[in-house]
Amino acid sequence: MEPEAQPRRPRTAKKILIVAVVCLLAAVGGVFAAVAPGLAGAVLESEAGSAVRTSPGLAAPVVAPVKSDAAPANGAKQVNPAAPVSLAVSNGTIERVTLTSTSGETVEGSIDAAGTGWTAAGPLKFNTDYSYTYVVKDGAGRETSTTQSFSTVSSSHEADAAIYPLDGMKVGVGQPLQIIFSEPVLNRDAVEKAIKITSSAGQVGAFHWHSDKMVRYRAEGFWVANSTISMDMQLFGVDLGNGQIANFNKKVNIAIGDKKVAVADAAAHTFTLSINDQPVRTLPVSMGDKRFPSARGYGVLMEKKRYDHFRASSIGLKPDDPAYYGDVDVEYTIRLTLSGAYIHQALESAYPFIGNTNVSHGCIGFAPDGAAWVFDNMGTGDVVHIVNTEGDYAAHDDGFGDWNIPWSEYDN
Repeated sequence: MEPEAQPRRPRTAKKILIVAVVCLLAAVGGVFAAVAPGLAGAVLESEAGSAVRTSPGLAAPVVAPVKSDAAPANGAKQVNPAAPVSLAVSNGTIERVTLTSTSGETVEGSIDAAGTGWTAAGPLKFNTDYSYTYVVKDGAGRETSTTQSFSTVSSSHEADAAIYPLDGMKVGVGQPLQIIFSEPVLNRDAVEKAIKITSSAGQVGAFHWHSDKMVRYRAEGFWVANSTISMDMQLFGVDLGNGQIANFNKKVNIAIGDKKVAVADAAAHTFTLSINDQPVRTLPVSMGDKRFPSARGYGVLMEKKRYDHFRASSIGLKPDDPAYYGDVDVEYTIRLTLSGAYIHQALESAYPFIGNTNVSHGCIGFAPDGAAWVFDNMGTGDVVHIVNTEGDYAAHDDGFGDWNIPWSEYDN
């Protein structure tokens, strides 16, 4: 007799039991225990470390992506070469940065102690394309490389300047400091703030703009004899206006000599030189006649030439003019104005008039020995004060006529 078959439990009862166990585990260990009971209480690895998963899930949080802010912006044009080149990141660190020009020159820089900022160490060049590559690392140790590019101000917007006196020169007490820009300056305040001028004698001066390209600087009175003047021009990157950017920094040191001021008296026909306020010699001269009277006021001596060549045409005279003198060789010339006024040895035909009659075309003419003495004892930056002449002041920028401008007007 066969044993009686046992009745089988329904499958549904087993399923109910499994679900009950899972629910019990979930109640005790939480969601993670229900998903992976073996992970309950264990330290979880971030899924950001996996190359497979890149989106949030139940297993672990995602590491925040690195955010970066690079300057200049990618693709930027006409970037000021003095503008800072920098990189700042959050949610990560900077591993390395490379900034190179298209010619292969590398611009050095440094990463800060926190590893979240980088700054270029030096200025850029004008009219140059740059490639800017940086590598950053996120919290999971993954590195990302980014390359950007930008270009700097083109040559058409690059401004230079000529500075006088030159570095190391020794000049007289009347020499103004002069800067002539290659492009018009609209932002004059920015330019003046970028220039620091100091005097060993403690003199403080002022800038005066003779035009939109030329600015000069002098003190209220003549520079103190045997002092020194320092010009520190930090103009690289200064915006002059209309997109024109200055391209230089420069330091100039100038020595001031003895105080040499001469008085040229057109009525007395004399030239008296004082050195450090002590008269040292008076010489006879012939100055500008009635048609070409010598310009009145202060003049500052400019270039010197032992031998020179004068042309009547340079001052507008034509052969049919009674005052025309053709082309002549002249000795011991010292320029007073750009338009052609000089101290010089008079032509031989004028010798009889020296000391008694004015017959020149505005110059101060001497006998040979007097011209040689002045040439040897006066020079660039020394002062001649012309008095008792019927002539008007020369234009202030026709040479260095700055001392003919009242201080109240100059300091504006």
